[in-house]
This record gives sequence, structure tokens and C-alpha cells, in this order.
Amino acid sequence: MAGTAEAQHSKTFTNPLLPAGADPFSFYKDGYYYYTHTMGNRIVLWKTKNLADLKTAEQKTIYTPPPDTYYSKELWAPEIHFLQGKWYAYFAADNGRNQNHRMYVLENASPDPMSGEWIFKGKVADPSDKWAIDGDVFEYNNQLYMIWSGWEADVNGQQDIYIARMKNPWTIEGKRVRISVPTFDWETHGDLNSKDDPPHVNVNEGPQILQHGKDLFIIFSASGCWTDFYALGLLRFAGGKNLLDPSAWKKHPQPVFSGSKENKVFATGHNSFFKSPDGKQDWILYHANSNPAEGCGRKRSPRAQPFNWNNDGTPNFGKPVKEGVEIAIPSE
Repeated sequence: MAGTAEAQHSKTFTNPLLPAGADPFSFYKDGYYYYTHTMGNRIVLWKTKNLADLKTAEQKTIYTPPPDTYYSKELWAPEIHFLQGKWYAYFAADNGRNQNHRMYVLENASPDPMSGEWIFKGKVADPSDKWAIDGDVFEYNNQLYMIWSGWEADVNGQQDIYIARMKNPWTIEGKRVRISVPTFDWETHGDLNSKDDPPHVNVNEGPQILQHGKDLFIIFSASGCWTDFYALGLLRFAGGKNLLDPSAWKKHPQPVFSGSKENKVFATGHNSFFKSPDGKQDWILYHANSNPAEGCGRKRSPRAQPFNWNNDGTPNFGKPVKEGVEIAIPSE
């Protein structure tokens, strides 16, 4: 019976996937998931057949920035993508001063991103070159785009969602367009108690593209990650061909995924998406805290759960699953 129990147990997992790790992201290619999250001072990749096995997965530091540059510190929200025959790793970083946060990209021509050489390609910025974090790159109708969180000017106070076309995986083409501003109550919890920051910041950040059939969505994080109000919002592309038309993006009036006091999951945010190995299931990957008032620190941990779709075509993420509750592994 012990063998049977062990076999059954291997078919399930519990959250969190790792003890800590904010801004989780994964990319699936050739039977493997390549996973990464914010480490702060370097970029680390995990390689696994199933994201439920992250705790035992192979891992490797693929990049440590040189000291004393504008991208040496505070490496946030890395993402790895396979685009136009090569691997690219995107991240935001600064020189120790938050106002200098910008987005950067690495390139690797190896078929396996765990091998080969990662080459620093440089900064990814539109002509305005304003504060920018949380870049996500996607292809739509054979055109590359980047979406990110940025400041309108040069002073902190509000983070908005921007989009721009890309000429290639390391170059933005043309001006950025702002497509989301925090206006609803659930987007505007952001009081700060720090002499080095403004008293309050409204936040839209961590945008992630989600395509389902003909529908195109951007799921983003709203309110300050330092608050327990941190939650996910939804933008829906209303049609047409111009993704750079701000009026074509319609915001859902309520958050689509938020913390649960009942399940003891707090400040759910900065998500990404993946399909099960057999391609039949949709999963959300996100970070959360296990207790209230734990903020944006190292206590945030990566979690995953499957989700379904509503009749109107929007995603239904449900509630964040309680820690320790067994979840069937992604279908293989």
C-alpha cells in the first residue's frame, strides 16, 4: 500500500511551489518549463518537466550584472522568452536608486537556455526613456509588442501600463502608448511611510498578456505590493487591429483575483500564465504572502493553480488555494 500511496501523492502538489520567490514567470519549450523569479542581484533559471516539481528542479544562475552600472542592482521581474530562434531574458534594474529603473535584455543563441552564452544586448526603451519595470513581450498578428509599467514623467507618484511595438526582440519601435491608469478604488491603495518616497502611490504594474482563442487580455497587478490590497485586474482588447489605440482596451471594473483571508493567502499579484504539458489546461502562476502585512519583501512565495473561462470569454481564476491543500499536478 505504501507504493500506491506514494504514486498517488506524486500526482498532486501543494502551494507554495518554493519557500520564497516574487514575480514568478515560466516559458514552455520542447517538453521543459524554464522558470524564473526576482532574485534581486542576479537572474536564475529553473528547468523542469513539470512546474509542480520546482523544489527539486535543476537551476542555474545565467546572469550576474557587473558592478557599478545602471543595471547592477535591484534586478526585478525577469522573464525568459524564445523569440525568432533565440532565447531572450528581460529584466528591470537600477544602480541603487529607484528612479533609475529601466528595462534590459540578454540574448542566448543556444537551443537550451541552461547552456550557451548569455550576451547583454542593452537597454530596452522607447524614445521617452522614462522609469520602466515589468516588461512582458508577446507576438500578435506577426508583430512583436512589449507591455510594461512606467511613470508618465520623471517623478514617482503613479505607475501606469504602457505598450509599444518592437522592431526586434531588443528594440522598441516608435513611441509608447499608455493604456491603463489606476482609477478604481481597488487600484489606489498605496500609502507609504518612508521619508525617501512620496506619501502615496497608485499602482498598475506586472502586465501579462493572455490570449484565448480570438480574445486578447492583459492581466495586471494593482495597488501597492506593500499593501494587502495587491490584486489582479483585467484589460480586454475590444477588437480591431490597433493594439496601440488606448480606447480599444476596456478595463474590468472589479479585480479578477485577490487575496483571501479565509484561505490565509494575502497580496496576490504579479502573475504569469502557462499551459499544462499536454496543452489542455490553463494555469495561473502568482506570488502571495502567507500572513497579512508582510509587504513586498522576501516572504512572498510562488504558487500555481488551474483556472477556467467564463461564458463571456473572460478568465475565471477563482480564489487563491489555501497552503497545504493538494492540487492535481498539471495534466501530462
